[in-house]
Amino acid sequence: MPRFSVIVPAFRVQAYLHACLDSVLAQSFKDYEIVVVDDCSPDACGPIADEYARRDPRVTALHLPRNIGLGPARNAGMGRAAGDYLIFLDGDDTLLPDALQTIADRIDATGEPDVLMYDYARTYWTGRSVRNVLAAHLDEAGPERFRLTDRPELLQLLMVVWNKAYRRAFVEAEGFTFPPGYYEDTPWTYPVLMSADSIAVLDAVCVSYRQRRRGNILSTTSEKHFDVFDQYDRVFAFIDSRPELALWRPVMFRRMLDHFSALFASRDRLPLHSRAAFFRRAAASCRRYRTPGAPVPRRALLRHGLLRLGARRTYQALSGAQRLSGRLRRVAAAVRRTVRGAALRAHYRIQLRLPLRPRDAVFATRAGSGYGGSPAAVEAKVRELVPGVRTAWICRPLDAHTVPTGTRHLAPGTFANGAALARSAYLVNDGAFDRGLVKRRGQVLLQTHEGTPLRTVGTDLLDRPAAARGTDFEELLRSVDTWDFSLSANPHSTLVRERAYPSAYTTLEYGSPRNDVYHRTGPADVARLRETLGIPEGATALLYAPVPRDYRRVQRPPLDLERLVRVLGPQFVVLARAPRPAGPGGSHRAPHPRIIDVSAHRSVETLALASDALITDYASLMFDYVNLDRPVVLHLDDIEAYEAARGTYFDITGFPPGIVARSQDELFDIFSTDHWRGSRSAQLRAAFRARFCPYDDGYAAERVVRRVFLGETDGLPLPVPSAARRTPAALPAQDGAGAAARG
Repeated sequence: MPRFSVIVPAFRVQAYLHACLDSVLAQSFKDYEIVVVDDCSPDACGPIADEYARRDPRVTALHLPRNIGLGPARNAGMGRAAGDYLIFLDGDDTLLPDALQTIADRIDATGEPDVLMYDYARTYWTGRSVRNVLAAHLDEAGPERFRLTDRPELLQLLMVVWNKAYRRAFVEAEGFTFPPGYYEDTPWTYPVLMSADSIAVLDAVCVSYRQRRRGNILSTTSEKHFDVFDQYDRVFAFIDSRPELALWRPVMFRRMLDHFSALFASRDRLPLHSRAAFFRRAAASCRRYRTPGAPVPRRALLRHGLLRLGARRTYQALSGAQRLSGRLRRVAAAVRRTVRGAALRAHYRIQLRLPLRPRDAVFATRAGSGYGGSPAAVEAKVRELVPGVRTAWICRPLDAHTVPTGTRHLAPGTFANGAALARSAYLVNDGAFDRGLVKRRGQVLLQTHEGTPLRTVGTDLLDRPAAARGTDFEELLRSVDTWDFSLSANPHSTLVRERAYPSAYTTLEYGSPRNDVYHRTGPADVARLRETLGIPEGATALLYAPVPRDYRRVQRPPLDLERLVRVLGPQFVVLARAPRPAGPGGSHRAPHPRIIDVSAHRSVETLALASDALITDYASLMFDYVNLDRPVVLHLDDIEAYEAARGTYFDITGFPPGIVARSQDELFDIFSTDHWRGSRSAQLRAAFRARFCPYDDGYAAERVVRRVFLGETDGLPLPVPSAARRTPAALPAQDGAGAAARG
């Protein structure tokens, strides 16, 4: 008997059915069966189902002699199902990778509940994916199993069949089946949840809910939307048949009114000539099932009252007035933004005519997300070495707490920000300032950059449209022409950037200020950082930091971290700093207790200091990380596609900072055999550090400040000690694997 029966009804979904079935067959969890129900589809759904059934014995193709609709088709699938749990998946939707494993683990952890509710993400035809906005209701805190009375807020989630797993014995004992008609999920999901003795939740995105541009049945204009009345009749009949469920009657009445209101407000569902009849039927249902007691939001009170009274014209007038009011508010907001923008530009032009402030310096980073990177290292050294200077940092208000005491915080888009950019003598950034920045005579602009370039940058992207993504190259060159100094960490960066960012600036090949911290942090400080991040004492911490793929619209994790920690064993933890995916599941829970999600951590330098080794692919972090003389492993399973889309300045497989894995299995072997921290790894790291970190010794920021802010040229750059004499931050003394990672 399989663990899961995945039931897939198929009708007019031939363009999507392959992806649906492939998403199930590609699951890491293999104990399942798939029942594809061809609802007499006029397209190729039937042959597609047969093709998959021939290829894989776990797939059953069930062909119905006539079209009976989605609900009865699911019933037919249940009749063939043999799994412990039923999972319903529509033929145009997909499961996310490892969804079944995650569901199975949660079912086991919660003692096999009657129903397990999990999350989904809406995926649009453009590739954009958005997680369910009510995902917070799936918080796993609290009792693992409960009844609906313990967490009634779950009824606010989308009441569909495919975001839940159902214990088949429970479904059969209760005799649950789907009715015919539209909205067949309604008389299934409400009774199931009200009847279940045990419910559990899973705070993870498991289903990609496709939002089709055209062809969605529930978005078609049809009188079949009147089926909604029959479906709620069935819900209330179920409640009336079980006196113990009477407490849910007020809640169902409120949900019914909300559903009717939403349908009537939708302009593309009901034919114009039937809207009056729909409203009358809705009013009749409201009078028949009226049960006060459920709280109603103030904004819905009037609509619900008018619906119960059958006052259609008043209801329509109210809806029209609300739509007009909304449009007026949006227009007013647009006017306010326009006026404020004009005022800011006028203020900036006035400030440009006032004298420069020779002791003022403004700092920022490309992301604008708080104090960090090379600009922060330079700012701190300016306050230390340049007397009387006044520094300011531009970042969002929510990141203002990261700005040191004594440094002024400036919020983007404010009058104070405009005045500072117009009148400060020094401007420092690792990206670009405001698009409308006017570089004044006497102002000095220092571009620190974000790291050593492996990936193609600047004007070298002209012939790589997938990576350029609409870059305005004219604006880019206008920004480059404002640079007075371009900071370079090594000769490679100098050669690349002077070609990719052509202009008349002066290159300062002084090293990377943001790497100074790697040479100025002691073991005690590293131990505190590890404790702050929740790294267990004695554990080996692997920092996983991949980059987004330019050739993919929807980002997916390149590495199965859950499998990695299972392979590595309990002495390892993973600090996961994956870019937030644009695809489904971008904000799901940490899937394993030894995977620490640090994606939102603002300081990558802190994460590097706290880790024992780095796993990455094409991130410039590798050039900085080797300063720590700790192992680096590259996972390059898509290097051909990546180089074709983005391009790289040298063959990273021919000159890597550590061991290279070309597949996930190869990566697991590298760690299971300790090859990742062997002598070959140390040799590669030393050669890489010698080429790309010749000036990183803890004094790069001082060299920059002496040259740019103090005007010193004699004796610069300061002498750099040989690699053998540099002392990178050491890990705290540990027993076991953590200490060995330094090899």
